[in-house]
Amino acid sequence: MKQLQMVDLKSQYEHIKNAVNEGIQEVLNTTTYINGPKVHEFQKNLEHYLGVKHVIPCANGTDALQIAMMGLGLKPGDEVITADFTFAATVEVIALLQLTPVLVDVEEDTMNISVEAIEKAITPKTKAIVPVHLFGRAANMEAIMNVAAKHNLFVIEDNAQAIGANYTFSNNKKVKVGAIGHVAATSFFPSKNLGCYGDGGAIFTNDDALAHTLRGIVNHGMYERYHHDVVGVNSRLDSIQAVVLNAKLPLLDSYNTARRNAAKAYNDAFAACEHIITPAFDINGDDHVFHQYVMRITNGKRDALLEHLQQNAIPCAIYYPIPLHKQKAYTDGRYNDSDFAVTNKFAEQVIALPMHTELEKDQIDFITSTVLNFLK
Repeated sequence: MKQLQMVDLKSQYEHIKNAVNEGIQEVLNTTTYINGPKVHEFQKNLEHYLGVKHVIPCANGTDALQIAMMGLGLKPGDEVITADFTFAATVEVIALLQLTPVLVDVEEDTMNISVEAIEKAITPKTKAIVPVHLFGRAANMEAIMNVAAKHNLFVIEDNAQAIGANYTFSNNKKVKVGAIGHVAATSFFPSKNLGCYGDGGAIFTNDDALAHTLRGIVNHGMYERYHHDVVGVNSRLDSIQAVVLNAKLPLLDSYNTARRNAAKAYNDAFAACEHIITPAFDINGDDHVFHQYVMRITNGKRDALLEHLQQNAIPCAIYYPIPLHKQKAYTDGRYNDSDFAVTNKFAEQVIALPMHTELEKDQIDFITSTVLNFLK
């Protein structure tokens, strides 16, 4: 059995090394390191894949979220609703822009933001909702967009973990997540389903005017050199990262299928264990691309299981051990701990197992048998 990795980027590279190496050499030969032809090629390829009018590459996923909010013209004090159970990047950009983060609980079955909780949190100061497609599962976008339309709010999709996932509307229309809200942000961090070999990110939108604004913001507010029309930042994707992303993008659907297959193998193995709640597959089957495989341990032995797996050289992690409303940076007297019952439960129960495109049957068998032998 190969050595277990939480994410096996080395094995994945072996399948694309010729395309990656040749593309990097081309960049080195042409010295077009920033916003070169490879970046523009990737932009067009991703627009086509997502079915979205505009992709604006940038330096990382956190920048993508910040730039999206800047482009919408949100003002200090405006309230932005997002999930309590997610990585801090989602809320830190809200705080950095002097907006007011409003954290709400998540759904127990999907781990995504609760639409009911969103509606309860809306005030006259609310200007935007940021649903996070957590761990690779599409949030309930149809309901979220309906709430946003009712209250005249922006929807900013945090798609850092779910690129390639589909959302199926009630009329059976399928749309890629990231192409539904007013604007979306994603990350190409190496461990993502579509990851580069450094930092990278992008913003998506179907709004022509917003896209124009975003293109200025990512480049110091310039549309013409030394003419600064908007307040901007320096956040651009480099050409070498675009080479890697161009090599991986045609394989993204197969990567996501491999992840779903691995997740199903995990689920099947754990089905009879009363102490494990596994992540559900929805009827349509392609709304979850398993950026992470996160299950719940219900008998109070999650931490002991974590230690046991580590002792057996099985990588694992807890996403996320401390809810955002309990983080020192985001403590707010408006929050009542009882409003975060699901998030608090998840913080005590969740554990993530290895999940990547190169997982093999003997590895999954070893992981699952080690878990089950401990919990029996």
